[in-house]
Amino acid sequence: MPTIEARNLPRHVGIIMDGNGRWATARGQPRSVGHREGSKAVRRIVKLGRRIGLDALTLYAFSFQNWNRPGDEVGALMSLLYDYLVSERQELMDNGIRLDAVGDLDRLPPTVRQVLDALRDETRPNSGMTLALALSYGGREEIAAVARELARRALAGELDPAAIDAPSFGALVPSLRVGEPDLIIRTGGEMRISNFLLYGAAYAELYFSDRLWPDFTEDDLFAAIASYQRRERRYGGIGSAGGTAADLPRGKES
Repeated sequence: MPTIEARNLPRHVGIIMDGNGRWATARGQPRSVGHREGSKAVRRIVKLGRRIGLDALTLYAFSFQNWNRPGDEVGALMSLLYDYLVSERQELMDNGIRLDAVGDLDRLPPTVRQVLDALRDETRPNSGMTLALALSYGGREEIAAVARELARRALAGELDPAAIDAPSFGALVPSLRVGEPDLIIRTGGEMRISNFLLYGAAYAELYFSDRLWPDFTEDDLFAAIASYQRRERRYGGIGSAGGTAADLPRGKES
């Protein structure tokens, strides 16, 4: 198992959980089986995140564009989401985990939305770790929604357009309620962020793993964090080793 430093953990980790369908296809199974195995990986990684002391973990559970998938697959994903929310209630409460959700939640089935809202309310006092589920979520859509709200306020005379800046914009971005992500992990071998946490990802460190999400283990999360801890975050400035002021693109690591 890779060694990590407790004093230099990323505060907020986001994960693009990719590879469920390919995991199932490689085994001659329906994609729904891959999603079910992926939900087991969610449980593993949430428990580990809480144990090692992450402040926040955001999981890309269902994108805005995922509504375009076949109806039976969408239905299976919503059923798994419902089952997860019901079955994990006691686990969240026992471990002091606060549940949040970001995205176009109004599109969720009423049964899912009801249990989601109830669990968010019940876990709100918890302070151990925040688990944010990105549901019906898209980074571009999130930015557009903030822009619409700012335009509304300006038209209503509630806001001087000249006063809009990055901090005031960011204050309205729902996915930043838990702070900007320090580390974004994508599984499954692809090297893109797929509309995930676009506004907050400006200075996030990126880590790409070839591991398909159902196979993602505690060791894989440790490897990602260990890679993060070896990096120097310059935020556009000069590094301690006298490096360039620009943040250089990261190569693939797995």
